[in-house]
Amino acid sequence: MSGEFNLIDKYFVGRQSQRKDVLLAAGDDCALVKSPSNVAIAISTDTLVAGTHFLEGANPRWVAHKALASNISDLSAMGGTPAWVSFALTMPKPDEAWLAPFCEAFFQLADYFGIQLIGGDTTKGPLSLTLTVQGFVPEEKALRRSGAKIGDWIYVTGDLGDSKAGLDVILDDEQRKKANSDILEKRHYLSSPRVLVGQALLNVASSAIDISDGLISDLSHILNRSNVGASVDVSSLPLSPELLGFTQDEVLAQKYALTSGEEYELCFTVPEENRGSIESVLNHTGAKITCIGQIRPAGTFELHNSGTELDWQLNGYDHFKVKQ
Repeated sequence: MSGEFNLIDKYFVGRQSQRKDVLLAAGDDCALVKSPSNVAIAISTDTLVAGTHFLEGANPRWVAHKALASNISDLSAMGGTPAWVSFALTMPKPDEAWLAPFCEAFFQLADYFGIQLIGGDTTKGPLSLTLTVQGFVPEEKALRRSGAKIGDWIYVTGDLGDSKAGLDVILDDEQRKKANSDILEKRHYLSSPRVLVGQALLNVASSAIDISDGLISDLSHILNRSNVGASVDVSSLPLSPELLGFTQDEVLAQKYALTSGEEYELCFTVPEENRGSIESVLNHTGAKITCIGQIRPAGTFELHNSGTELDWQLNGYDHFKVKQ
């Protein structure tokens, strides 16, 4: 391999069909795109660093999926339709054995969601990935964290806690002896962004957020921005059979579900008047949804198990404390 531009040409240029709204994707100082009328542009940037978000020896296909899926999940939380992505790659040295499977998985996921790579950068240094995704949301319709009202019902998609269990496996080889460890490790990397769910919630939900720092932390973001409180029934938390088999302890599994980061499921609130229609609205998405609690007045936050109050002191996921 003979330099940065050969690397870009070989692995990133000409891999996808041109979207009609992309005027210029590569070959100049900037990409040129155009947006439809009556839409807002939703933009999200995330960085993944080797040793913090993934092991340097991790499957590059899984790393690619995690990097792009985490950004798409941010668009999902606001009801966005993905459109474009730019990508900055820092590597210690050109590594085709790593880059080839990485790009194959990256473009497979991008094509699935209709996202076109429109630019980026490559440079030498410790392995890290920075992606910026952009998408469309109808004007004045974006889901925000600030819309929850007292009496709204709190929902989550999917099962929670699997990503934390998978991280335990990654960080501690002893955990590989537990049931379902291989499945849970894979789930840590291979989340499914809830794009269709977010779009369907635009006229139904009052607020939403994706679960990247743990349910207990991310729900708190909604509560703080909306100036409300919450009551959560831990007996309602959706737990996978694989997580229960791994922990062999329902209470521990519930705590995993509350604190597990990088789940990339959605947490959203629904007013009482929309609650009866929520399942039919989301039926076409194929997503599992679970009501786990209700919004309360500001200053209150309670965890209970079918009415029995719990005094659990829990914290969410902290990227500055986790080292892989």
